[in-house]
Amino acid sequence: MKKTTTRLADGRELIYYDAEDTADAVVRDAVDRRPLEPVATHSELRQDRLLGDTVAIASHRQGRTYHPPADECPLCPSTQDRLSEIPDTDYEVVVFENRFPSLAGDAGRCEVVCFTSDHDASFADLTEARARLVLDAWIDRTRELSQLPGVVQVFPFENRGKEIGVTLGHPHGQIYGYPFVTPRTSLMLRTLAEHRERTGRNLFDDVLADEIADGRRIVLSSEHWTAFVPHAAHWPYEVHLFPNRRVPDLLALGEDARAEFPRVYLELLRRFDRIFGPDQPPTPYISGWHQAPFGEPARRDFGLHLELFTIRRTSGKLKYLAGSESGMGAFINDVPPEAAALRLREVASQ
Repeated sequence: MKKTTTRLADGRELIYYDAEDTADAVVRDAVDRRPLEPVATHSELRQDRLLGDTVAIASHRQGRTYHPPADECPLCPSTQDRLSEIPDTDYEVVVFENRFPSLAGDAGRCEVVCFTSDHDASFADLTEARARLVLDAWIDRTRELSQLPGVVQVFPFENRGKEIGVTLGHPHGQIYGYPFVTPRTSLMLRTLAEHRERTGRNLFDDVLADEIADGRRIVLSSEHWTAFVPHAAHWPYEVHLFPNRRVPDLLALGEDARAEFPRVYLELLRRFDRIFGPDQPPTPYISGWHQAPFGEPARRDFGLHLELFTIRRTSGKLKYLAGSESGMGAFINDVPPEAAALRLREVASQ
């Protein structure tokens, strides 16, 4: 992998990632020709006194780009007549600081990851080689963001589909560098510690072993990865992807698991697009890596895993978070996890 770092006109960092087989032929020296003012964003973190969690106040995001037409997409490569966030006329994978970050300055960092220059593609359309390059970029950014003062946890994720709230149609994801441990991870760490105290064993190891032993919710498995619908899935179609050898984060992932990941993950995404039949639009989803926070005493016990889910519960119908879910955080799932896993096995690639 070749990594080229540059700066945009307003001072934000941008990094090109190129595969080894093309790196020698590529020179990334394009200059951002836009007349941008220096970035002036500010995020404020506030503590919820009743719940104990942290809320980011980021009012500057009200002015962010909202569903532009394809010929004005800020994530497409620049041309002679149209300048975008990416100065070059083509790219493989690009990461840059978000112009409208939820977290900024001492309150963390937000980055955008563009998976391809093809505006009309999706992650599922990528080749295995390109998916591996994205994985390498995630790993590199986890390493780099972990060195920033105050960043405690790194979360690479993708939102796909207008139903999810995506405002840019170009295939892309984001990476958040949080200056705090997120509520979901805090809860995992608590149950992890309770399980260790009660049984003397690791919770992530036991969850994976129990799902494999049960078998009904396994979606697919390989030498280094296992994908399953969790026993108490919150969402209609939800898959957790675990490496078979527990590691705390992407940095600790072995080469064999890294090499096998693209085939497994692309298969999962392609199955998601077939859940509801060939006549349905692409399935909206959220996909994110759960990594151990840095500096946590329980870091070595945490299990890296990817969670992938859709808010579509059946053809033409979405799972809305109503009173119980939004008001109380008590989920009600309309699709039995065993039925979801069966459907995801039925739509395997031929």
